[in-house]
Amino acid sequence: MEINGQEDATFLAQQVASGAVSADELLDAALERVAALNPQLNAVVLIQEQAARNAIKAGLPDGPFKGVPFLIKDLSAEAIDFPTHSGSNLMRDTKYSYDSEIFRRMRATGVVTFGRTTSPEGGIGPVTEASVYGGPTRNPWDTTRTSGGSSGGSGAAVAAGIVPMAHGSDGGGSVRIPASSCGLFGFKATRARFPDGPASGEGWGGMAIDGFLSRSVRDNAAMMDACAGPEQGAPYAAPAMEMTYAQALKRPPRRLRIAVCDTTFTGAAIDPACKTAVDKTAKVLEDLGHHVTPDCPKADHEGMMHAWTKIVACGTALWIQNVATARGEVAKQGDLQGVARGAAKFAQTISGPDYLQAVNTVHAYGRQMAAAFDDYDIILSATLAEPPAKVGRFHHDREDFENYRVGPGGVFEYSPFCATFNASGQPAATVPMHWTEGGLPVGVHVAAPFGQDATLIALCAELEQAASWAHRKPSMVT
Repeated sequence: MEINGQEDATFLAQQVASGAVSADELLDAALERVAALNPQLNAVVLIQEQAARNAIKAGLPDGPFKGVPFLIKDLSAEAIDFPTHSGSNLMRDTKYSYDSEIFRRMRATGVVTFGRTTSPEGGIGPVTEASVYGGPTRNPWDTTRTSGGSSGGSGAAVAAGIVPMAHGSDGGGSVRIPASSCGLFGFKATRARFPDGPASGEGWGGMAIDGFLSRSVRDNAAMMDACAGPEQGAPYAAPAMEMTYAQALKRPPRRLRIAVCDTTFTGAAIDPACKTAVDKTAKVLEDLGHHVTPDCPKADHEGMMHAWTKIVACGTALWIQNVATARGEVAKQGDLQGVARGAAKFAQTISGPDYLQAVNTVHAYGRQMAAAFDDYDIILSATLAEPPAKVGRFHHDREDFENYRVGPGGVFEYSPFCATFNASGQPAATVPMHWTEGGLPVGVHVAAPFGQDATLIALCAELEQAASWAHRKPSMVT
């Protein structure tokens, strides 16, 4: 069969099961698209073709994605067969002696992993422009624009049709920002829905979690079902779901109370294209029978952003320290880019009590956001305050980390919505509901109360059916 790169993973797995195509043929097609498109995108790195061929030859697990080519983010997802740079010269060509639990669960679905996707150094930032990869990762819809971050390579690879779905992670929007920027579906599950071990029990004070970028909602649902659940020894676990993600897709959600915020959560204006996306989606939901009310969540959003910045700075400093300890030497000139150096310097100004106060601020914010759902089932907003930024706007060479995040023109002005739900732990997703006149994707963000993943993904599936977003193709692959 002919593979055009626009099929979803579920369809491709069905074709493998029927004998219409083999896993080796799908891998061949994916590698051909890497060769054709990656020079423009700089999204796929550390290709391990032989490891993929060996997995096929050994016999793939009988999972929902048996035979489908797959990529993992070049950050965490530790795997023996897949060396990593973690977006940094500091960790160039690092090899692992173990497979992480999340990788083991992804592999059990039958996917054929053949490489990694680019990430900013340490996962910091809404763009992917790490020097270890020799240049920025670009957006398939417009290569002068960013594909987002930190799962920017995964966003570009899926949007370009190299793979139908890829692994990512999200500590402040790092799945949802690239999904929005690349016209894809991205879902951040309730805190602790997926395992973090054995390397750690949590990331960034519990704000970080793995996730997936996909063309379809059903692909994401099936992969999340396969990966959900704590591993042995996890410090805490997400509440049990009333049904699986896949089961939720088969049961339309009840008519929901939806708060619609077409500004930032603090009331600042957003780009007209993003406002149009929100208003258009609100109309779709209203036409579907949902109860739509203009409102924005009341909480200390600015306080959360400052606390988030302190926690991530300390997490970055700890990462650098741990790598230096393992290597037996401190980081030298050229090992780190400006943003990581700046984060480590900023962390030196944060005392132990300061750090714990930041954690307490985030926890208080979570209680405020829980109360924001007292009158609503869903909060709808834009995913980003603007369409995808130009490459270079949020480059990684500046060291003023606090200002980079929360200062004028900083990251939180560009991405004021996503980190809210990392701090609160609530599930949130971005759906590709709008494109600008110039052809840039604009994602719309939907979020639900803690633990209500099933309600949220059912709503996403309803929007997918109403908007038929999977039929669009980036300009570079049409």
